[in-house]
Amino acid sequence: MTKVFKCFMVAVLAGSALSMISCSKKDSGKVAGNTLYLFNWTYYTPDSVLRNFEKEYGVTVKVDTFDSNEVMYAKLKAGATGYDITFPSQDYTSIMIKQGMLKEIDMNQFPNAKYINPNLLKKVTYDPSMKYSVPYYMGAAGVAVNKLKVKDYEKSWNIFSRTDLKDHMAMMDDMREVIGDALVLLGKSVNTVDTADLENAKNLINKSWRPNLVKFDAEGFGKSFASGDFWVCQGYAEVVYGEVPEDKQEEMIDFFIPKEGGPMYIDSMVILKDAKHYDLAMKFINFIHKPENYAEFLDAFRFPGYVNTEAEKFRKTVPMYKAEEMDNCELKNDIGDGLEKYNNIWQEIRFSAN
Repeated sequence: MTKVFKCFMVAVLAGSALSMISCSKKDSGKVAGNTLYLFNWTYYTPDSVLRNFEKEYGVTVKVDTFDSNEVMYAKLKAGATGYDITFPSQDYTSIMIKQGMLKEIDMNQFPNAKYINPNLLKKVTYDPSMKYSVPYYMGAAGVAVNKLKVKDYEKSWNIFSRTDLKDHMAMMDDMREVIGDALVLLGKSVNTVDTADLENAKNLINKSWRPNLVKFDAEGFGKSFASGDFWVCQGYAEVVYGEVPEDKQEEMIDFFIPKEGGPMYIDSMVILKDAKHYDLAMKFINFIHKPENYAEFLDAFRFPGYVNTEAEKFRKTVPMYKAEEMDNCELKNDIGDGLEKYNNIWQEIRFSAN
C-alpha cells in the first residue's frame, strides 16, 4: 500500500459519504457489546464490508488510519494501545514478528484459510504458515502504455530503453521499485545487497533508461499520462486509471506487469500483542476471506484477486490487470543495513546528468 494510492482513493471516495468509524448497531448479535479497533490504511476496507461485519456479529468497528508503514510502526512503538488489528506491508510485518509485537493466528478460528492462494504463501517467506499474519492484498507496480500514442511495444522493462519514446516516459521516484526493475531485468533478486549487482543495475538505469525519461515521478504521473504528455509510465495501475475518464480507459490504457516480473508488496492483517478483542479479531479476519466479502473488496478497487482463490467467482468488475501477471514478481523484503547501499545508489541515479 502506498501514499499515492491513499491520495487516489481519497479523491475517488470523497463523494461517497463513507464513514469509516461506524455507529453502534441496535440489533444484538453473537458477541454483542464488543468493539473491534482497526488501525488501517485510509479507505482500504470498503465501508459496506465493515457494516456487514457489524450486522452479522452485532458489534461496532472503529477505524483509525495511517498513510505509511513508517507512521503506523512509529505510533505503535511509541506506545499507542487499544488497536486489535493493523495492516502492515511485508517488510514491516517481518519486523513486527521479529520484535514480538504480534499474537499468533488461531487457525481453528480461521476456516476460510483454505481460500488463501498457496502460490502466494510460497512468496511469504517470513511467515509461510500464517502463524502471525494473514495476507490481505498483494499488488505490484507495472507499466502503463498509451495505446493511442505507442502502437508496437514489448511487455518488458526494456521499453524504457527505447530512444524513440524519449521525453514521453516516466518512472517512479521510488528507489526500491526502479532499482528492483533493473535488477530483475538483469536476472537478479529485488532484495540483493550484492555490490556488483547494484552497480550493474545503476549503470543500466543511468545509461539506458534515465536519458529517455522526463523525470522520476511518484505522484503526478497519472495526470501527465491522462493529458497525453507521458506515453509510458512505470507505476501503480490505480493511479493511472484514477486520472483517465472511464469512457477513455479501454482505448487508451494498456497496463501490464512486465514478463520479467518485478518488486511487489503484500499487506497483511495482524493481531497486535495487546489486542483486547482477540476472538472478535479472528472473526473479522475470517469474515474478510469469505469469498463473497473479499470479492466486494476487489470490486471496490478493481484489484486482481490473487490472494483469495474463490473470490473471482463473485466479483462484478473487470480488474485493472490480471493476477497471473504477478507470478514472476518478488516481495520487497526488509534488507536491514543493506538499505543504505540502495540509498547511495539512488542518489547517484537521481542526481546524475543525462
